[in-house]
Amino acid sequence: PTGGESGQRNFRITGQLFRWCEENEALGVGFDSSTGFILPNGAIRSPDLSWVSRERWESLTPKQKKGFIPLCPDFVVELRSESDSLDKLQKKLLEYRENGARLGWLIDPQNRQVEIYRQGKEVDILENPTDLSGEDVLPNFSLNLKF
Repeated sequence: PTGGESGQRNFRITGQLFRWCEENEALGVGFDSSTGFILPNGAIRSPDLSWVSRERWESLTPKQKKGFIPLCPDFVVELRSESDSLDKLQKKLLEYRENGARLGWLIDPQNRQVEIYRQGKEVDILENPTDLSGEDVLPNFSLNLKF
C-alpha cells in the first residue's frame, strides 16, 4: 500500500483517465494498478495506471483477458511514492518502452518532475508541469497535474 498523499494523487490521475476512457471507449481500455501484464520479455508488471488500444485488446482471447494480460500496455504511468527508488522506476519505464509501450509517464512529486518515455526517442524531463498531453496515443487527453 501507498501513503495518503500518493494514494490521493493516484486517485486523481486514475479519475481523469477514467473519464477520458468513458468518452473514448472505442479507442481502448484502461486499467488500474492491480492489473498484471506479462511483457514480451516474460516479466510480470503492474503499472500504476495503463491503457491498451481497442484493437490489441480485442485480439486477445477471453481466457487471456481474464488472467494476467499477455502484452505490454500502449500507455503506462508510474507514480513515485516516498518509498520508491527513482532508479528502479526509471528502469521499469525503460522496460515498458523496450517491450512496446508507446508512451510512458514517470511522475515524480518529490522532485516535481515528469519523465516522458516514447518509442524511438530520448527521455524528456519536464520540470513542474501543470498538464501532460496524451499525444497521439491518447488523442485529446490532457492530465491536469497537481504536485
